[in-house]
Amino acid sequence: MSEGTKPDAAEDRRLVRAAQTGDEQAFRQLVVRYQRRVYQLALGMTKDPDDAMDIAQETFVRVHRYLPTFKGDSSFFTWTYRIAMNLSLDFQRRKGRAERVDQLEGDEAEIEAAMDPPSAALAGPQRAALNSELKEKIEEALAGLSENHRAILLLREVEGLSYAELAKVLGIRKGTVMSRLFHARLKMQKKLREYLGEDEPEGEER
Repeated sequence: MSEGTKPDAAEDRRLVRAAQTGDEQAFRQLVVRYQRRVYQLALGMTKDPDDAMDIAQETFVRVHRYLPTFKGDSSFFTWTYRIAMNLSLDFQRRKGRAERVDQLEGDEAEIEAAMDPPSAALAGPQRAALNSELKEKIEEALAGLSENHRAILLLREVEGLSYAELAKVLGIRKGTVMSRLFHARLKMQKKLREYLGEDEPEGEER
């Protein structure tokens, strides 16, 4: 399963049911389906391969531990990502790098109208650019965001989670998802302009 491709929910449910009865082969298949994506999520948050590997391993330790109580209210995909994201954020807090999310303001209707299509700042260049220098600039721009803004961009633009899935994974309301993503995209665009040496659009606040 390639990055950004939504998982086969029906196959996930089959494997989860089997794993809940003690089928270790089914659990290993679940790990294989998601281990790379969980690792990439953790790497995007920590920027350290060793730390990301530790978080990925701990994610699946917890998945295995709590799988018998998983009721399927959300998809296995969403549930696993929420565990990985919580571990990533906990890791950042322990490292003393947690940053306060900016107070978000703005009319919710205007924010929702601005949400789609996904911003060209991340989705377009990151998926299409073959230029390694541009990819490096995108990574630098992401690294300069707060943990909360970086997390929501990675989950939405790279992993393709829906707003409902984002709300579940991050444990926030849909309205907060929209606001946070809107402001994260604006900050990402601004940082990319700075890194690429482009002028800001006339009239935009600096």
